[in-house]
Amino acid sequence: MNVGLLLFLPYRAMETRVFEGLAAAGFDDVTRAQGRVFPGIVPEGSRLTDLAEQAGVPKQTAGFLVDQLESSGYVERVPDPADGRARLVRITERGARSVAASSKIVAEVESEWTAHLGAGRMAQLRAILTDLRELTDPWR
Repeated sequence: MNVGLLLFLPYRAMETRVFEGLAAAGFDDVTRAQGRVFPGIVPEGSRLTDLAEQAGVPKQTAGFLVDQLESSGYVERVPDPADGRARLVRITERGARSVAASSKIVAEVESEWTAHLGAGRMAQLRAILTDLRELTDPWR
């Protein structure tokens, strides 16, 4: 099996757990597609073009996903203080609660993986993947 698939399978398993856990916590209206743009939103707000680039989708697609997140109350659009013509996407209180819920689920999954692999191997895995990020993540 190729390394890319070996990396994808655990990611997909974690993602599935996160979305199942979010649904159980009352955040059942977030989709996987919306989940691609949501992590790119920084606390002070992010421009739509940046979210599109980070998610690897066209600006129109990112705009559509942000529209959905906004109508569900997860994000809001606010004026950009640095440029009066631009708008920023910012996480709302509801969005922050969903982020906290997903962070808790991620921690649970990582704890299970640590129990399975052992603390040393899990630390090695994290270090190796962090090193690999230098080649694969243009937004690091």
